[in-house]
Amino acid sequence: MAVSVDPARTSGATESSWFPTAPARPTFPSLTENTTADVVVVGAGIAGLTTAYLLGKAGKKVVVLEDGEIASGESGRTTAHLSNALDDRYTTLAQLFGEEGARLAAESHGAAIDQIEQIAKDEQIACDFLRLDGYLFLPKNGTHQELQDELEATHRAGLTGVEWLAKSGTTGFEAGECLRFPNQGQFHIIKYLNGLAKAIAAQGGRIFTNTHATEVSGGKEASVTTTEGFAVQAQAVVIATNTPFNDRVVMHTKQGSYRTYVVTARVPKGSVATALYWDTADPYHYIRLQAVEDADYDLLIVGGEDHKVGHDDPEERLACLEDWTRTRFPQFTGIEYRWSGQVLEPSDGLGYIGRNPLDAENVYIITGDSGHGMTHGTLGGMIIRDLIQGQANPWADLYDPGRVTLKPESIKEFARENALVVADYTELLTGGDVASADDIKPGTGAVLRHGLTKVATYKDPQGRVHECSAICPHLGCVVHWNDLETSWDCPCHGSRFDAYGHLLAGPANSDLAPKEA
Repeated sequence: MAVSVDPARTSGATESSWFPTAPARPTFPSLTENTTADVVVVGAGIAGLTTAYLLGKAGKKVVVLEDGEIASGESGRTTAHLSNALDDRYTTLAQLFGEEGARLAAESHGAAIDQIEQIAKDEQIACDFLRLDGYLFLPKNGTHQELQDELEATHRAGLTGVEWLAKSGTTGFEAGECLRFPNQGQFHIIKYLNGLAKAIAAQGGRIFTNTHATEVSGGKEASVTTTEGFAVQAQAVVIATNTPFNDRVVMHTKQGSYRTYVVTARVPKGSVATALYWDTADPYHYIRLQAVEDADYDLLIVGGEDHKVGHDDPEERLACLEDWTRTRFPQFTGIEYRWSGQVLEPSDGLGYIGRNPLDAENVYIITGDSGHGMTHGTLGGMIIRDLIQGQANPWADLYDPGRVTLKPESIKEFARENALVVADYTELLTGGDVASADDIKPGTGAVLRHGLTKVATYKDPQGRVHECSAICPHLGCVVHWNDLETSWDCPCHGSRFDAYGHLLAGPANSDLAPKEA
């Protein structure tokens, strides 16, 4: 059953392990007047705050706008792996971008880990940052050749420290045949973002929370306007909101939105080796530990079981993840936290950082994290800082949002994602999930057909019925009920709304419309 939490905390009803294990977040006011800045950043997750910090350090006057509190989006729902062992594997990246592109991808994510470590050191942020090994291991149906091919590809990409092991030799979890990736990292995301926000304020940067951006304009009169009608005029605009809300179509045909799941359980301190673990299954799984101060246990954090938004049962996927974890970690003593998050999968495996296609040159986006949100968001800040300052960046072309990757693998993925979107539109013609609101259990929702339209119908725990349009305001798909997060999720492009139709995540930028009379 979903946990009722402060809706400003994260983008879902379930609670991650990060907020209860960190000091309270610093608070900031809402924007209540027009203002100016050199750069306005929309979004106060890791991408937005890193961008603001690096630009502030470079001498720019920065304003950050966030429609909730800091880390209230997907950054608060991460597992906080810091890795250059990319999910799409170097064998695939070399096919898509060539050997040099794969090398740049490895180099850039490694540099992002270094950047996080340097910021934590410079700003004295006690965020549990730790360097450690990572292990890529096989599922039951995996093959030795799979690892051998990846080993050779990682070496060609410059990761010459990666080695093949017949066994991981790790305490508490024997991964078996695997690749060991040295010099990876992990940290506590909320502790880190708390420190980053304080550092921005100390630089003179201004952060405004509970401030929703509605309009973005580029060019000579670049500005961002809020729901209340206040505007921030700036020389450049950065959209760092997981998926860009200012781009209605282009970027959303180039990436797909996926839900991912996490369970956290107690294990006796020292019973599992502190390391990162990832398998090559589809859907894949990933594992790490988080130390707990003054406790005789660690938190084992296990994620995975990804699926396209609105295309599966979240509770079933989470149950699969729990079963997978119990089978491999019999030493754990019960689930402490269970939650889900959202990742963006680009059609060619690498994220998008840079100027927004078909927009003015001074409007920038950071999106398409492909499950590596912590390093991708940090890398985004590094690239955007250089682009705004007119400085060369060795990775900018690789992550350019306007790129076109005409390789069979990317074309196939592009076609697959967009075919699913086309299929989702057929729901405009089908019946409802149930015949009437009487068939909906308290605390849950369902889509009903009312004449020519569809209605998102939520029955609260007291039995009261709340109705709004089931048509996503982004591009008109029918939303689906997510029982785990008590939300309405759009299967086409990943927009999400709470049980009452209020916007949780884009690319939509407004609530579900009221029910038609």
